[in-house]
Amino acid sequence: MAAEKNELMEKIVSLCKRRGFVFPSSEIYGGFAAVYDFGPYGVELAKNIREAWWKYMVQLREDIVGLDAAIFMHPKVWEASGHVGGFSDPLAECKECHTRVRVDHLLEEAVVAADEKMSETAINQLFSLNKERIVCPKCGKKNFTEAKSFNLLVQSNLGNFTGNLGENPVYLRGETCQGIYVNYKNVLDSVRVKMPFGIAQIGKAFRNEITARQFIFRTREFEQMEMQYFTRPEAEMDEYEKLRAYRFQFYLDMGMKAEHLRWHKHENLVFYAKEAYDIEYQFPFGFKELEGVHARGDYDLTQHAKFSGVALDYLDPITNEKYIPHIIESSVGVGRMFLAFLTEAYTEEALEGGDTRVVLKLPKKLAPVKVAVFPLMKNKPELVAKAKEVFDSLKGNMMCEFDDNGNVGKRYRRQDEIGTPYCVTVDFDTIGQGEDKTLENTVTVRDRDTMQQERVKIEELSVYLQKYFN
Repeated sequence: MAAEKNELMEKIVSLCKRRGFVFPSSEIYGGFAAVYDFGPYGVELAKNIREAWWKYMVQLREDIVGLDAAIFMHPKVWEASGHVGGFSDPLAECKECHTRVRVDHLLEEAVVAADEKMSETAINQLFSLNKERIVCPKCGKKNFTEAKSFNLLVQSNLGNFTGNLGENPVYLRGETCQGIYVNYKNVLDSVRVKMPFGIAQIGKAFRNEITARQFIFRTREFEQMEMQYFTRPEAEMDEYEKLRAYRFQFYLDMGMKAEHLRWHKHENLVFYAKEAYDIEYQFPFGFKELEGVHARGDYDLTQHAKFSGVALDYLDPITNEKYIPHIIESSVGVGRMFLAFLTEAYTEEALEGGDTRVVLKLPKKLAPVKVAVFPLMKNKPELVAKAKEVFDSLKGNMMCEFDDNGNVGKRYRRQDEIGTPYCVTVDFDTIGQGEDKTLENTVTVRDRDTMQQERVKIEELSVYLQKYFN
């Protein structure tokens, strides 16, 4: 089973490179560890994932508004949040080959429950108890240093011309939610929101990961989609359960199978949290965190009020009650959701004659290309001209691709691999040069999943296709 899972992961990685979804960053220079670039189809899939999340979290919700906070923030933000003092992973070093590893990951692979939120003492106790079961992933030896906490914030020299990064350090943000917390008062004062309400944001975050791994699952530069929901203190847990249900339903609505998803409750909570659950997805390497849903209490606003000196209380306009709102959050990475949808969609089907086709059965609304338009033959100018005309009539309403490279069968396979739901072929019947004159001004529409074909009038084609994407 493990070999099958590894094989699936290798196939997905290969497809991503071969078909222009994901490339290693700076590849011509040998790559840059744990950083990736989205290619032409990857950038479209990622955009569609963001738009689907935004629609679900903002457009369909009257109680949630959007924000786009800056990546750079005042350094005191990260002191107040606890990141400067406590945003760390447990690091150990192999004494034989000097490879640095995350101890919680080594324990996890040895089937020992551990996570990065455990104290240094607690994780070293587990590390010591299980040292005979843990081997270096590079050299296979069992000789490690003790675990030490390693801060994950990435420092910058923004505004610092001394050359000393330790003097008045500025950080690339380690998470996007702090931008929401420090703008809570601005939103409250400028937009007609009332308790409870949420603020959603999509943006880049950066972490100096020790051992990033598993392709785009864990990277040093990534994009987060987060929503912070502000509630009355006594309503926090009721709203938390509503958010948990709402976020789980999102994945079901997007076509993921229920058996590929599960809840995982955090046993080691940060001191201020009331409860924390992860939605886990069955990736090729097993069930892993896809999205976190957390009840954070009033810690965040209390800290920022303390460090900034600005009151962040909420004054109830009806009861005149004043309180610090409690916060529940939903947080998911674009890259992880991208990988989850690729895993869910990747399909190999046996065809007649012993052939196999690879097809990405992505939800139609997520597909990078919605419709591919083909001329039956590219050396017939009249077919190409008509196909271009059809392409031009569709491209204003949906992402389309014009493809005349190779025979139609090869084009179908290429579009299957990138997940294109529909292929439209212009043939001799379309331009009135076929035997059946009743088919003039019609095209063949081929369905990705069923491979069934249907003749559709060109004048009705746009409406016919759009009904599947709305």
